Amino acid sequence: MRTSIWFVRHSQTQFNLERRYQSWSNSPLTAYGHRQSRAVALRLRRIPFDVALVSPAERTQRTAQAILAGRRGVTVRLDQNWAELHHGRWEGLTYREVLQQFPDEARARWSAGINGRAEGGESLAEVYARVAAAWRALLHDHPGGRILVVTHATPIQLVLCECFGLAPGSHWHWRIDTGSLTSLDAYAAGVIVRMVNHVPPLPPVEA
Repeated sequence: MRTSIWFVRHSQTQFNLERRYQSWSNSPLTAYGHRQSRAVALRLRRIPFDVALVSPAERTQRTAQAILAGRRGVTVRLDQNWAELHHGRWEGLTYREVLQQFPDEARARWSAGINGRAEGGESLAEVYARVAAAWRALLHDHPGGRILVVTHATPIQLVLCECFGLAPGSHWHWRIDTGSLTSLDAYAAGVIVRMVNHVPPLPPVEA
């Protein structure tokens, strides 16, 4: 039995464009981001999804809405376990601003490896635990299904680490761009990769 999972990283936001830390706060999709959403929707138009699991962030919900527009019979579930790593008080800042405002905290976070965190935020180890649990639940609850997961870069990277026996700290080896597709087929014997970080070509700019 094959379970097909299509991961979508949300489309570009203003914070992405400005290279700001972005987790649970909202930042609007850019014009480019809206074009990315249409491109992903076009690429997935022939996939008959049974269920869509969506991070509760506004950017993931808007991306999912574009993909699922006009479809019927797809169960949509918001799932906090697919949310991005929470950056705490670094949220909305650039890396340069973090180094200026919290230099000691930045050094402590990176020296602590997967257990480091910004004040008020999550560690990579904590995110890995919830994403791994969400991944196992997906496979258990939807055997043989076609599942859409609209989420963020870190959860997709961590699922790939989980599938291929890599440590969570190796997640950065997987590049996951905004508006990209990563697709896996899960069997009892393991996972087969269809694609990783495929960015569909953009449609023409609407008049």
